Amino acid sequence: MQLRHLAPLAAAALLAPFAAAAEQLVVTVKHTLDAARPAETITVPWTEVNAALPHALLQKLIVKDAAGRCLAYQVTNVAPLAKDPEKRGAAYGELIFQYDFAAGEKSATFTVEKTEAVVPAFPVKAFARYVPERLDDFAWENDKIAHRVYGPALAAPAETPGAKEVLVTSGVDVWCKRVNYPIVDRWYNKGHDHYHTDEGEGMDTYSVGTARGCGGTGVWDGSRLHVGRNYRTWRILANGPVRAVFELTYDTWSAGGIFVSETKRYTVDAGHNLDRIESTFSIAGKVPEATVAIGIVKDPTDKRKQPTIDFTPVAAAGSLAQWTAEAVNADLGVAVIVPGPEFAGYAEDEQNQLVLAKVVSGKPLVYYAGAGWARAGEFTTQQAWLDYVAACAARARSPITVTTEARK
Repeated sequence: MQLRHLAPLAAAALLAPFAAAAEQLVVTVKHTLDAARPAETITVPWTEVNAALPHALLQKLIVKDAAGRCLAYQVTNVAPLAKDPEKRGAAYGELIFQYDFAAGEKSATFTVEKTEAVVPAFPVKAFARYVPERLDDFAWENDKIAHRVYGPALAAPAETPGAKEVLVTSGVDVWCKRVNYPIVDRWYNKGHDHYHTDEGEGMDTYSVGTARGCGGTGVWDGSRLHVGRNYRTWRILANGPVRAVFELTYDTWSAGGIFVSETKRYTVDAGHNLDRIESTFSIAGKVPEATVAIGIVKDPTDKRKQPTIDFTPVAAAGSLAQWTAEAVNADLGVAVIVPGPEFAGYAEDEQNQLVLAKVVSGKPLVYYAGAGWARAGEFTTQQAWLDYVAACAARARSPITVTTEARK
């Protein structure tokens, strides 16, 4: 039986009969918000798991909530090809699982136990991959939305005019999904032009070009945006089923008297429309700091469709939300959030609305970016999208705390 193709509840039901050992790791998670926190991602260092459950194996664990329900989980690697000959847990990094906190539920307890039986794989809800079959795109998705960026092959000139597409951009594309299963592989297999039509799973209705798209970055000099080229390298650090983590690097570019390069680390969690991004800039200049702009393209549609496009900035939350209403391909919400003290206001240029942030060379800037499509059924009005963005900003400013205790 292929458990990965089953619904999550069905997968959990199959895990219920597995016998567990007496040893337990008890995980307590708390937060301070009154609001619900659906799909809250909980991470536990594997060193703590292994200390409580010596020689635990990633395929022989059960994670339960307080009601005894088995939860899908993921175990990450410390590094590629890490070795653990003495089974001290050195080959693993984190245990990851999710929980839906109801409104007013500010604390929850979970148990982690070993089992003798092999636990089947869980359905993949977060996924990223390099796409060499389409001019080195890099694409990622979860059960809510999908994205892609473009590599050096797309930027390279065509040997023969018109032989291939040429696009120089560090903008971020959106693929709109209306299903909760992975579609990236299916759509690329359909052919480049096929996924521009909604055939029941969603479509690529978003227009990026040389703009910032959905959360692309640049350096703002006070009047002009300086942007880099297509990503140079990629590296996947974790790849589902609950969380995907990857890094993209961008070569040095000139930015109004300074030279800047960038490394982006994306954390893509199941159940979330916005990804967490850590951008680390290396800055060469008289002062090792800069004002960075995170952008949303002003018009993400084919202009012939005459959309109504509205932007909602909320400075107190460090957020900028866009709502594009158009009759042909359904409404689309896009958002950027800079929840920390780096937030520095707003700006715009001809192509983009921008959220500004102060950065220091070598220090990561944390922000969130993503989208939600009305045809998926969750955000059918602008207010629903604005409410979601506000809730995401509140969660980013009020993270959970995780403590563990080993019990016999």
